Amino acid sequence: MKKCALHNLGCKVNSYETQVMQQMMENAGYEIVPFGEEIADVYIINTCSVTNIADRKSRQMIHKARKINPDAIVVASGCYVESASDSADDDIDIVIGNNEKSRLIEILEGYFAGEPLPEKSIIGEINTFDEMKMDRPMEHTRAYIKIQDGCNRFCTYCIIPYVRGRIRSRDIENICEELKRIADSGCKEVVLTGIHLSSYGLDCPQNGYTLLDVIERANSIEGIERIRLGSLEPLIVTEEFAERLVRCEKVCPHFHLSLQSGCDETLRRMNRRYTTEEFYRGVELLRKYYDNPAITTDVIVGFPGETPEEFEITRQYLEKIKFYELHVFKYSRRKGTVADKMEGQLTDRIKSERSDVLLEMDEQFSNAYRASYIGKTTRILTEEIQEIGGEAYMTGYTDTYVKVAVPVRKCPQIVDNEIINVRITGLLTKEMVIGVAE
Repeated sequence: MKKCALHNLGCKVNSYETQVMQQMMENAGYEIVPFGEEIADVYIINTCSVTNIADRKSRQMIHKARKINPDAIVVASGCYVESASDSADDDIDIVIGNNEKSRLIEILEGYFAGEPLPEKSIIGEINTFDEMKMDRPMEHTRAYIKIQDGCNRFCTYCIIPYVRGRIRSRDIENICEELKRIADSGCKEVVLTGIHLSSYGLDCPQNGYTLLDVIERANSIEGIERIRLGSLEPLIVTEEFAERLVRCEKVCPHFHLSLQSGCDETLRRMNRRYTTEEFYRGVELLRKYYDNPAITTDVIVGFPGETPEEFEITRQYLEKIKFYELHVFKYSRRKGTVADKMEGQLTDRIKSERSDVLLEMDEQFSNAYRASYIGKTTRILTEEIQEIGGEAYMTGYTDTYVKVAVPVRKCPQIVDNEIINVRITGLLTKEMVIGVAE
């Protein structure tokens, strides 16, 4: 039996695609082995290109595969290889573009039969969703489901529209079929993901479906008990959106609204298509319809031209909203983007200083949010046993994605993949609260 090793880099969409490709290889008769631990006959690296660092890591993994087994077939897929120059890497045998991953087995079999490799599609000209089918999730408690691909936004710092292409939506019936398979496998929680999730359905208005329609259909599927959403565009949160969303009782009140900056002038240079006032309105709507929802965001510090005054405006804005978590990124120049050529590029020292300020704020926000659960009873989906300080705990997450640890010695009958009531008694670590099963 031939062996295959896979390695994933990048986002949750990539992770989903890698899981499906692994199942495709298993179904084709390959034995899956850990990347780097055993010699494989075929290596598949699903690459990322969101930053120059991601490019470098992608190259490193491709070269590592070749070094492990010089005679192996090295397959490189994903965003990094959407660049023509990168596709010419001597260590790559087969290049698979972002809209060709469903053809993995067909392309491999053609290669072994000596057929010429198909030309990689021009991503900018693709207008159909590459249908991939997950037979079963790799995790038995939570599954990521890709329902959308591509982006039309062209933020000045981002390469993704160039390597993922224009927006493409998955057929809603196809999504529901996969959700039913996941429910049948025993998995209770799903995460709906996409490159630009909020744009679901905009490429095929004749079908009349929106992201809300997908959520409502998912909410009706028996066996699915929790639905999480990937990153949302702030402007999608309208009164109607919030009203319909809150009626879907399986949707977790855990929302990631992408901000990037709390300063309107910086947002304008980023080509973000909302203002801080519009963003704040979305946050307030979610807090109107949900009791203490977990709202998280991304923030880029050190964007070209960001003055000390602009950064201070951002800092004060974040203080005003008080997110559950901030994902702080130091701006990284990315060749091929508009921002790479902007004046006012800042030093690494300034970026690090500003990042440190926001990371300290993030710790304060997240600790305060977790502490708000102390003394309350909440529900968690149990996932795995972890040893912390010499004691065994069953760990899991609330619907707001607060990690909870329950001492096994106090609840020896506890098992994984169950939704249970837990009374929160205190903070266990910086990232975790402790509770007692009720």
